[in-house]
Amino acid sequence: MLDLIAQVQIQDRSSGDASCVADNGFCPSWIVDNLNRYTDPLLQHVYLTIVSLAIGFAISFGLALIAHRRRWLVAPITQITGVLYTLPSIAVFFLLLPITGRGNTTAIIALVAYSLLIIFRNIIAGLDNVPAETKDAGRGMGLTDRQLLWRVELPLALPEILAGLRIAATTTVGLATLAFFAGAGGLGERIFEDIVFKSNVVTAGALAVLLAAAFDVVILIVQRAVTPWARARAS
Repeated sequence: MLDLIAQVQIQDRSSGDASCVADNGFCPSWIVDNLNRYTDPLLQHVYLTIVSLAIGFAISFGLALIAHRRRWLVAPITQITGVLYTLPSIAVFFLLLPITGRGNTTAIIALVAYSLLIIFRNIIAGLDNVPAETKDAGRGMGLTDRQLLWRVELPLALPEILAGLRIAATTTVGLATLAFFAGAGGLGERIFEDIVFKSNVVTAGALAVLLAAAFDVVILIVQRAVTPWARARAS
């Protein structure tokens, strides 16, 4: 039976060096000829990452703004999001399956839960690191607390906020490779579909690494674009 499965897998690898493919080796020619089979999983991975980050950032941002004014909320929110972050990812997927079923919803809920702690802590840290004299100057100019938050505190906190988003993005890309356990697809499904074939694992794994690097670079470029004063201060 195992020999029959192996033969089917080899036949499915339609091109490339026959001996290399048969030996489950690293076959550059096979990778070049079969890159198209990773397009849909890659797009699915991007979708899961972007949607999860967007929802996670919105929730974390709202919680951070509330906790920034009501400091007693910082500790319990940090503890709750910390507990969510430490839960084993595969276990979370399986625990959610009976409630939300197989598909993107289950995967996104889990991925959002893992992003909350990272983003929340960085937003709080950014707001806390705004110099007191800067806030006093804003109040001296007649700014209300709301105006001070949006015109002074949040702009100055942007480097820490976007740094947290960068960390959350790379973490989410990595965790999304396990989303196939929830029936959400992604590059992880392609990896585990034929995990003994080196060319398949290397290709899907490399695409996941490149995707994480791409998100990091894009957010870094945005950070530098919206905080030119930070670059000037550093120089």
